[in-house]
Amino acid sequence: MEFRKLGRAGVKVSAVGLGCNQFGGKVDREGTRAIVHRALDLGINFFDTADVYGNRGGSEEFLGGALSGEWGRVVLATKFQGQMGEGPNDGGASRYYIQTAVEASLRRLKTDHLDLYQVHNWDDGAPLEETMRALDDLVRSGKVRYLGASNFAAWQLCRGNDVAEMMGWESFVTIQPHYHVLEREIERELVPYCQWANVGILPYFPLAGGFLTGKYKRGEPPPAGTRGERSPYVQKYLTDANFDVLDKLRAFAEAHGHTVGELAIAWLLAQPQVCSVISGATNPEQVAANVAAGNWVLTTDELAEVQNILEAKG
Repeated sequence: MEFRKLGRAGVKVSAVGLGCNQFGGKVDREGTRAIVHRALDLGINFFDTADVYGNRGGSEEFLGGALSGEWGRVVLATKFQGQMGEGPNDGGASRYYIQTAVEASLRRLKTDHLDLYQVHNWDDGAPLEETMRALDDLVRSGKVRYLGASNFAAWQLCRGNDVAEMMGWESFVTIQPHYHVLEREIERELVPYCQWANVGILPYFPLAGGFLTGKYKRGEPPPAGTRGERSPYVQKYLTDANFDVLDKLRAFAEAHGHTVGELAIAWLLAQPQVCSVISGATNPEQVAANVAAGNWVLTTDELAEVQNILEAKG
């Protein structure tokens, strides 16, 4: 397993991380334990969850139980901001809610600290200065080690870090965006900013909900039991244009002795500022497949070939 710095932070994380959004929902407690232990055995040390995952708290609870006794081996990331209750202050990025949310996450995860605490989404309702000061307090208290953001635009991430720098507060060391070979909007502004500021990128949905594994076939309904059967997110990719790109990517991958799913993860790991690709799993076999993908290091020529395929899409 390759390990990379978490942005400009000194800690190192596995190039392939484990996304835990299915824990507490599709994956039960025993399934979570099996997946987590397989990930640890394969060298994964970066685990990413959120308080809202698993029907509001289930993912953190299951993950905390599975990681019991393993804290010295992992870099644990979670998120706050999503609505965790029906009250007016049961979500967001206010000081009031941040202090409530961090204590709840610590209880569910059964730990005394969070390695990476991330704002899940931008909150228009909370002053940014209030958010950044509250997060700085958490770092100073020892409850949080590093700060990150998720789903921020480049200007939002930049503004947050500018405020922190001006006030002498802790700033964001990572950003978690939606990013894969078919979703490249962040390359316009977010990636250049992250390169300039040395902010680490943690892509989520690297396989486009399974579309980039090749499990879905042109002109055929999604297989029963797959995410594509019910997910509008996956279904939006089931177009002729995307299948054309997928066919070319599959041919390229197979010519190099790999699967198209492995190519999708390897391509992300070759992009600027990417420190870990957050790959979800619902069974231990998927964890092993994701780790294998991380072992493929694309050459400059191979990257150029893939780029030509992607550019031809437009």
